[in-house]
Amino acid sequence: MDPRAKSALLWGAVGFMTFAVLARGSIALGEGLLSLRGAALGALLVGAATAAVAYRFEHRVAAWSARRSSRADSIAADGPDDGTDE
Repeated sequence: MDPRAKSALLWGAVGFMTFAVLARGSIALGEGLLSLRGAALGALLVGAATAAVAYRFEHRVAAWSARRSSRADSIAADGPDDGTDE
């Protein structure tokens, strides 16, 4: 399986489980705004949306993070900036 697709599916599972646990907890406390069926449908929708967004944008966030990290490393290699010009 493609690593990008696998990562997106795992993020989708995280979204699904997060919504399902929160919805089920609210149902268990008696203050649920959704029925059990509604909570299951909501969890499926959140999981699918999370997977789609992760698949679409995760590689861009990783590239941005790598550029930012390499820029920070090059600044750190130059030494601390104490505000004085030598």
